[in-house]
Amino acid sequence: MNFEFHNPTHLIFGAGTLSRIGEVVSKHGKKALIVTGGGSVKRNGTFDRVVASLKNANVSVAECSGVEPNPRITTVRRGAQIARNEHCDVIIALGGGSVMDASKVMAAAFYYDGDPWDMIYHGQPDPYIPTHALPIITVPTLAATGSEMNMGAVISNEESKEKSFVQAECLYPRVALVDPELTMSVPKDQTAYGVCDLITHVTEGYFNGVDGTPIQDRFAEGVILTAMEWGPKAIADGNDLEARTQVQWASIVALNGWVNAGTNGGYPVHMIEHTLSAYHDITHAAGLAVINPSWMRFAADHRPQKFVQFAERIFGLKATGPHDLDCALQGIDRFEAFLKGIGCPTRLSELHIDDTMITRYAQDTLRIIHDGNGNLPGRPPMTEANIIAVLKAAL
Repeated sequence: MNFEFHNPTHLIFGAGTLSRIGEVVSKHGKKALIVTGGGSVKRNGTFDRVVASLKNANVSVAECSGVEPNPRITTVRRGAQIARNEHCDVIIALGGGSVMDASKVMAAAFYYDGDPWDMIYHGQPDPYIPTHALPIITVPTLAATGSEMNMGAVISNEESKEKSFVQAECLYPRVALVDPELTMSVPKDQTAYGVCDLITHVTEGYFNGVDGTPIQDRFAEGVILTAMEWGPKAIADGNDLEARTQVQWASIVALNGWVNAGTNGGYPVHMIEHTLSAYHDITHAAGLAVINPSWMRFAADHRPQKFVQFAERIFGLKATGPHDLDCALQGIDRFEAFLKGIGCPTRLSELHIDDTMITRYAQDTLRIIHDGNGNLPGRPPMTEANIIAVLKAAL
């Protein structure tokens, strides 16, 4: 376990912390670009509260609204240009994961003369890794992606039907101002998708990481069990602030680097789903809910030990030994039933996706990312035929 860990984001967490937004932002700039999504933060009054707090702190504002659920590179270009035109010196991401991801790339694009799509890894031999970005303040309104406290972003190119990622140190938010009260208006389906998203972030490293990481395994299992305990409560009663708070913290821990430190795991489920949502513009976590159990069954057949551990520790099943495939599959079945029980789709047909383009999905996934042997990184590495088989099993 040779690794480095660094996360410079200053986290301010807890109900009511939105009131500190003006104080926080004023330490990083005097004119803020507020980036928002479809308009819910304006309808529920959050946007006005933010603007009022900023004005009281002598911070002026510009706005970039309309970030899509799968944020588009055209929107990133537009936001970066607004920031330049308005001479902004700080960016506030007020919204869910898509808003936060778009804001990060806008902040880096502010200093970049080329096309921001150069930053997004899509199979090009020499991707541009940004080194400078405007200060980013994240204010999440959804518990899901954990983007408020990490250095990653995922962006879609609607013209080329590509969706992929960038990771860079300069994309770490300066401050994550996390107020769980802001998630209380999130509808049931989006709350469920958030629970699925955060669990998948953890299972990717758990199943695809190196062996010999017992502490990280326990971290991962703790996040999963917490999400499975409190997620249904938040879905059943959106006003349950305790449940909202626990899910929000779980989503942050799932992808701020703590859980996966030293595991060096791949993200095959995410990469396959990125291709699907690039073509079909589906909710990211809805696609994960379909792909993850199907991938798990494929991977368990090749490497059952970790899935047996998952079945025993998460669902209390008893295996006959570390290679008990039946026990592993029972655990996966129970996990899929949990996802279905909270309202997530578990079949591609529920997302109106058929088998017409399955080969294309596999080929596009491998075109964007592959190891030195042309396979999708993971345990086990996936060939084109493997990806096709996983997708067919999810129909």
